[in-house]
Amino acid sequence: MSVSLDQIKELRQSTGVSMMACKKALEETNGDFDKAVETLRKKGQAKAADRAERTTANGLVLIKAEGGKAAMLNLQCETDFVARGDDFVSLGEAVVNKLFAGEISVDDSEIADVKDAVLKMGENLQVKEMAVLEGAVIGSYVHSNSQIGTVVVLDGGDEGLAKNVAMHAAATNPSVLSPDEVSDELVVKEKEIWTEQLKGEGKPEEIMEKIMMGKERKFREENALLKQTFVKDPEKTIEQLLGDVKIKDYKRFAI
Repeated sequence: MSVSLDQIKELRQSTGVSMMACKKALEETNGDFDKAVETLRKKGQAKAADRAERTTANGLVLIKAEGGKAAMLNLQCETDFVARGDDFVSLGEAVVNKLFAGEISVDDSEIADVKDAVLKMGENLQVKEMAVLEGAVIGSYVHSNSQIGTVVVLDGGDEGLAKNVAMHAAATNPSVLSPDEVSDELVVKEKEIWTEQLKGEGKPEEIMEKIMMGKERKFREENALLKQTFVKDPEKTIEQLLGDVKIKDYKRFAI
C-alpha cells in the first residue's frame, strides 16, 4: 500500500524517527497510524537492547521541589551532545514531574518515556536513580552544569538554611551525616594505607597509635556532613551553622 507524504510527516512529528523508517512502518501496517507507532516502538525496543551495553557517562540531575516535597532524578546518556539537547532536558523534566506527582515511583525500572526516547535519540538512556523526600523544611540545589544535585530536609530552621546546607553538600560530597556513620570497613582499609605511610616516614612504634587515632578522627570528620567546614563561612562547621536544627534527610545525586 502506498502512503502519502502527509502521513509520513505526521508519524515523524509524533515519533521523531527518520522519514524512511516512518514510511516503512506505515507501509507494513497498511497506513494505520497507531499500529505504525507500535511497530516503531517495538523496533526501538530491539535496538535499545543492543544499546543497553553502551556506557552512560553523561546526563543531567533534575530536582522538582515545592510544598514540602522534592523529587530527584539522575538521568544518564552516552554523549554530552545529547545531554545538552532540548529533547533530553524535556525528557528529564517530564520524568521528574511524573515522579513528583506520584505517576511513577522510585522503584520503577521500566519508564515508558525513557524507552520511547531511546528510539528518538539513538542512544542508551538510563535512569540511574530517583528519590522522593518530604518534610516541612526542604532546601534543594542543582549545580550550574546540572551534573550535581542535592536535597536537604530539616527539622526546624527555614528554606534558606536548608538550601545553604544543600549547596555545601553539592560542593563537598559528604558520604554520611555524622562521623560514627563512616563505615568501619572503610576505616580499616585507610588504616592499612596510613600504616605503610608512617612506616615509610620512619615513625617510631610508640607514637604510631596516637597518630593513627588522629588520622581516623580527621578522616571520619572530613566525610561527615555535620563536621565539615561550611564552604561559605570557614569559621563554622555545618553543625555549628545548624545549631539546634537537625537534618532529617539528605540526598546527593551526581553524574
